[in-house]
Amino acid sequence: MANAVVYASQITNRDLLVCAPETATHQAAKLMKSRKTSSILIQSGDDIVGIFTEADSTKISFTQCDDFDAPISNYMSSPVISIRETTPIQEIIMAFHRHRVRHLLVVDENNSPIGITSQTDVIKKQGIERYLQLRKIKDNFNPRVPIVNGTENVQFVANKMAEYHSTSAIIHNTCNGDYGIITERDLLRLIAEKQGSRSAWHHAAHPLLTIDINDSLYHAYTVIKQHSVRHLVVYDKDNIVGILSLQHILSDMEIAYIQKLESVLSERDSALKESRKHLSFAEKIIEASLDSVMVTDRAGTILSVNPAFTQLTGYCAKEAIGKNASLLSSGKHNGAFYKKLWQSITDNGMWQGEILNKKKNGDTYSEWLTIVRLAEPEYEDAQEYYAAIFSDITERKLNEKRIHALAFFDELTGLPNRRLFNDRFEVAISTAHRNHQLVATMFLDLDRFKQINDNLGHKMGDELLKVTAERLQACIKEGDTVSRFGGDEFVILLTEMNSVKDIVKVAERISKVLCEPYELSSRELHVTSSIGVAIYPDDGETTDALLKHADIAMYKAKDNGRNSFQLYSPEMNIVSMERLIMQNCLRIALKKNEFELHYQSKVDHQTQEVVGIEALVRWNHSELGRVSPAQFIPMAEELGLIVDIDTWVLNTACQQRRIWLDAGVECGPISVNISALHFNHDLVYSVQQALEHSSLPPHLLELEITEGCFIQNMKNASGMLAEIRALGVKSSIDDFGTGYSSLSYLSQLAFDTLKIDCSFIKQVPKNAQQCQLVTTIIAMAKALDISVVAEGVETHAQVEFLSDKGCFVYQGYYYNRPGNAMQCTDFLLEFDKSAEHKDVELTLA
Repeated sequence: MANAVVYASQITNRDLLVCAPETATHQAAKLMKSRKTSSILIQSGDDIVGIFTEADSTKISFTQCDDFDAPISNYMSSPVISIRETTPIQEIIMAFHRHRVRHLLVVDENNSPIGITSQTDVIKKQGIERYLQLRKIKDNFNPRVPIVNGTENVQFVANKMAEYHSTSAIIHNTCNGDYGIITERDLLRLIAEKQGSRSAWHHAAHPLLTIDINDSLYHAYTVIKQHSVRHLVVYDKDNIVGILSLQHILSDMEIAYIQKLESVLSERDSALKESRKHLSFAEKIIEASLDSVMVTDRAGTILSVNPAFTQLTGYCAKEAIGKNASLLSSGKHNGAFYKKLWQSITDNGMWQGEILNKKKNGDTYSEWLTIVRLAEPEYEDAQEYYAAIFSDITERKLNEKRIHALAFFDELTGLPNRRLFNDRFEVAISTAHRNHQLVATMFLDLDRFKQINDNLGHKMGDELLKVTAERLQACIKEGDTVSRFGGDEFVILLTEMNSVKDIVKVAERISKVLCEPYELSSRELHVTSSIGVAIYPDDGETTDALLKHADIAMYKAKDNGRNSFQLYSPEMNIVSMERLIMQNCLRIALKKNEFELHYQSKVDHQTQEVVGIEALVRWNHSELGRVSPAQFIPMAEELGLIVDIDTWVLNTACQQRRIWLDAGVECGPISVNISALHFNHDLVYSVQQALEHSSLPPHLLELEITEGCFIQNMKNASGMLAEIRALGVKSSIDDFGTGYSSLSYLSQLAFDTLKIDCSFIKQVPKNAQQCQLVTTIIAMAKALDISVVAEGVETHAQVEFLSDKGCFVYQGYYYNRPGNAMQCTDFLLEFDKSAEHKDVELTLA
């Protein structure tokens, strides 16, 4: 008979809890608390680099609040001690003692993590209650435990626990003489809640659960389970003498119990010959086992079952005994399976593996089954019996599936993730190489997805990503792959392609499909995409090279105006490097004071007065030269720098307008362009600060806002504009007509001015259709009592047309080009020669 050995795979918790090294310590503790687990693994990339357990809680400073926000890598234990899933239980126990740890990482044959096992898992698997009845507390408790004054702080308690190598500390309330306890789990809770500044007594659990030193370990274990605790305070004649924890019970009993159990299960002939002597003992072990046990004869007739068998299968002993073991058969395995099973028992005395069986109610379930032959047939007059020990692993298999899904699929969309995509890409390249075919990868990014997320919330953004995933999958053939790398980045793999023309057709189809309106939560969204395409073998022969080149091509599509696709070309590498250089320079441009404002006047043609000034940001770099706003503004939005730049422009423009005001220069309100991101994040506060610092009257500031700021969230925009108007600040809608212009939102939102985009003005009066559009916009604004400004006015013919239609305020080269503060001041003074001006500095230093 082979030993009925328990292996690590059978006592492993496979629901791994992991976090990144940079995760805040209190967030990691919060995860542990919510999952009611005593450990969390720290994973960097594909590697497990550390483990944080309750025991590590004593490393953290409870007096330094920053420690709670510090990365978990500061306090994790490393390296993580691991064992193979095939490690027998006796070696597991020795590993706990040898390494002085309470948790072990379980890995498969490829050293990939599959779960965690702890000292508690080992004992729960076996059951030790029967052995504890004859053991006394006085032989097993820990007499060396810190007793701390309740007025001390938590940091002092943690230090004492670390000094004593204790999992707990007793807290003494000197005011009333009571005692409480703080354990490692309490420290973890305080970390999760970012607490610990109050006294030790405030955080201690009290009153104490106590036990007499002369009680049995069995009684102690019963109390521990009954109250769901892990520590009992030991008393001897009304005096505290120490602590008894589950760890003390386990560590003392593990080896003796396991050795005894293995001895019982491994004795073959001697066990049978002395069966009467040991029968009662063996029956008690089987009865107490958490695993289902069934004993049969050679014909498969069931001779006995234990309570765990009934609990799992639904058959009570009376229903099962005397029946054939086939009553559990699910019918899911063929004859070849059972032939192999019995051959293993014949050759090795046992079989172990996974099997599908059926319960009394007809439900099928997965079980881990060990069948052991209890007598060898070569002994004379020996009878053969078979013991089947099994447990339900349905939940474990579900967890394995979940782990697999997390490892290879995107949780939100269900699409393959980067890891699975790369695996498929490697296979596709190998196949294409053999068959002389093309493989294409497309890097797709949703245009201005961040604005949708910011305006409508992450829930709406998630819904958009899920619908996009469905649309993309409908555009490809079987064998191709759509994956999500993160955020709004989708990567598509097209296999077995015969021509570039076929690849272009797919790209065109995807662009068209994604342009169709999205109906999400009774809201219609319009979304476009930028797609970069790289083709094997011309654009690269490795996965990394092709993904890199597709990414570069995607950014080229964005630079070309978005809502398009771009095939990769080698020249793009240069552009990509230039873009990277520009990004790095832009990140520090504010600190290096490289931005300046230019100003352009708005003139009332009827009165010949300057009625407003628009502030326009310019970037002058020492090496790149003057960078066009069309280049750096979208880049600033992408890098998350736009709000800082907006704020600088707002402050600087207000200060310059205050200077002109003090000098008596009349030029109306100064206009500042506001990005969509700034519009939805603390805009009112920024405006208040700019006005306060510059002492500028609110009516001399105007905010120019594009349709993209509010088109996705009208309710939020309406509230924001109302707050701006309440400050006394004016607002205008910029570039009207270039987006989803609508009479309904003009009537809903409190705009003071409407600016007709220069792209319309450029074509009047030559283009009849554009003339009609401009005429309609002017009439619409008048009907809503909104002022109108025409942008980009350059010619006398344009002035005559606009004047005839009732629009008299112009901004453009017809009057002046944008210039710096000094140039604009000269223009204003020249334009208004009749005014008296004070002798003061007219520009910012």
